[in-house]
Amino acid sequence: MRASRLLSLLLLLQNRGRLTAAQLAEELEVSVRTVYRDVEALAAAGIPLYGEAGHAGGYQLLDGFRTRLTGLTTSEAQAAFLAALPGPAAQLGLGEALSTAQLKLRAALPTPAGWVEDRFHLDAPGWYGRADETPHLAAVADAVRERYAILVRYCRWEGTVERRLEPYGLVLKAGRWYLVASPGEGAAPRTYRVDQILELTALAEQFTPPAGFRLAAHWQAQVADFHARRHTAHATVRLSPRGLGRIREHLGPAEHRAATETGTLDPDGWTTARLPIESLAHAHDQFLKLGADLEVLAPPELRDSIAATVRELAARYLGTPGARGD
Repeated sequence: MRASRLLSLLLLLQNRGRLTAAQLAEELEVSVRTVYRDVEALAAAGIPLYGEAGHAGGYQLLDGFRTRLTGLTTSEAQAAFLAALPGPAAQLGLGEALSTAQLKLRAALPTPAGWVEDRFHLDAPGWYGRADETPHLAAVADAVRERYAILVRYCRWEGTVERRLEPYGLVLKAGRWYLVASPGEGAAPRTYRVDQILELTALAEQFTPPAGFRLAAHWQAQVADFHARRHTAHATVRLSPRGLGRIREHLGPAEHRAATETGTLDPDGWTTARLPIESLAHAHDQFLKLGADLEVLAPPELRDSIAATVRELAARYLGTPGARGD
């Protein structure tokens, strides 16, 4: 542990130049006294560093010195693949390894590369979504890495179930973690939301995924299948110019693409389009988001259900007796 910290201290000075003991202590999450001891140990080992007192002082390496002790450990190499996602890396228990890996990568480069993180930042979750509570994520990640089965109590729409799972991999989609796992030997892998795992027990049972399984390819196939099954019907609508401009934000890219690529412009400036829908109930709720900027022409039952909702809203807001179900 101390050897790793000494290397981190050395790489920090090499990558950032002069740093005070307090700054080093904050970066390494140790006390200032520990930093003093570590600096003395590095100096005793022949590392050419020196310190200066005063307001502008601090520790720094002799000009021109660069260490080549930059080999990555296994966990650091694994964490390096999550370099653009420090938050998820920390959730997986790889936060410290990622920090050390980044220091080593910087040290191995002939010129500083810190400008990249200063100019590019990835924040995956949406604005209106809150991060899911995933207390079992680290345990799931361990099972994925070490290839051992787990027993979980899992929350489903019909209640809780118990499953023995062979975890193949983890996927982070729009800020939410999903586990791809087989529910039994030889069974096809399924997808489980990690935040729905209520209890988890590690089993002393190793497993081997199918030889041809590739997580990225499997996930892409799942996504394609989801979109293929998602839109099972169509509705014909009219959209005002304002509604056409709001359709992507409120309905989605598939609906926007259908409206802009296949819609026809009417003489009054509105657009008639045939939009894909998931179901009549879902379309009813979605279309109401556009208010008076969207008119349903077909199917008749969807038009009738929206008309009934509009009549009820009008009665409620205009104060018609009995509008609130009295």
